Amino acid sequence: MNDNHFKFSNAIIGLPAFFVLLLWIIYWMQIRFDFDFYQHGIYPRDFSGLQGVLFSPFIHENLEHLYNNSIPLFVLLAALQFFYPKQSLAVICYGILFSGLITWIIGRSNFHIGASGLIYVLVSFIFFKGIQTKYYRLVALSLSVILLYGGMIWYIFPDVDAAISWEGHLAGFITGFGLSLYYKTPEYSKPILYDWQKPDFDPQQDAFMKHFDENGNFVNTETEEENENNNPESYFNSTIEVNYIVTKSESGDKF
Repeated sequence: MNDNHFKFSNAIIGLPAFFVLLLWIIYWMQIRFDFDFYQHGIYPRDFSGLQGVLFSPFIHENLEHLYNNSIPLFVLLAALQFFYPKQSLAVICYGILFSGLITWIIGRSNFHIGASGLIYVLVSFIFFKGIQTKYYRLVALSLSVILLYGGMIWYIFPDVDAAISWEGHLAGFITGFGLSLYYKTPEYSKPILYDWQKPDFDPQQDAFMKHFDENGNFVNTETEEENENNNPESYFNSTIEVNYIVTKSESGDKF
């Protein structure tokens, strides 16, 4: 493949900027008008707590919580939009949905809020998808994500920090991995140059491969008739009887 798939557009900056700005506007409304948004978070295994599947990523406890989520969100959303523009919107929407549902199933009986679950979706998806494509630029992106956010892996385990929702982090990580398997990226696949690279290639029908056995040893498959036709000497052999007459000329030369 070529690198023409990587094209800069306004959406690369616009999408993450809009998302992060929306989080700050919601938090400003929360503290300005003293809204209690916490009750709209995910409350596990409670029917009313299902509303948090959609609302929890936009709710934050305090300014530090919002700030810590804003920078990774902006960076990861920009990377997702630049390298995976065809899958970006689906990854965001389904990432929020499925990570929220998993959190609702496995979470502790408490309100789970914050965009950290979506951050884990993005980290997981970008890392695993890059490794799966085996394309050097995307593999480099995967390694860069691990370099920047690899330490986050510890926060998907219980008891590392009782104040955080490790269930939401784990749900996001699982969701991102699942989405990386589901969404294919054929635009990053290596182009097919030879017949043997095609998925429907049958070596038993290939003229060249017929000359090798199952162990890779050369086998002469030509028939005797083919050998005679391919032998240059066959053009000078004849079964027709030829009689030669030799005469003597007046000069004494023989023909």
